[in-house]
Amino acid sequence: MKLTRTQRLILYSLSQFYRRLNQKLEEKPLKVRTSKIAFIEHLLSSKIITKQERALYKNLETLENKKLISYDNRMIKFTESGLKIVEKINKEIKQFIDVEKYFQSSDKPHRKLQTVIKN
Repeated sequence: MKLTRTQRLILYSLSQFYRRLNQKLEEKPLKVRTSKIAFIEHLLSSKIITKQERALYKNLETLENKKLISYDNRMIKFTESGLKIVEKINKEIKQFIDVEKYFQSSDKPHRKLQTVIKN
């Protein structure tokens, strides 16, 4: 299924939002859900996604039409296929994060590095 970059970012944002909200409730039989309006307000306040409010509504509607999310009592919920897409996104992102962690924590290379004067 082909998704735009914005749609993938919205799915990933929703998964991270839920992960953060439900982190404290892992040991309890509770889960926090959010409404479309609350999630869009949260995205807009983050300034990470630069789309307008109406565009976010349309993207969420498209995700619903593609059966990646659904609504249960006006609360956003992932479908099985939506969870699979989020898992794929997480795997892609994990590779980049692993590379970053490796270079932050690794020792210097065994070969000598060359220093050059910056122009």
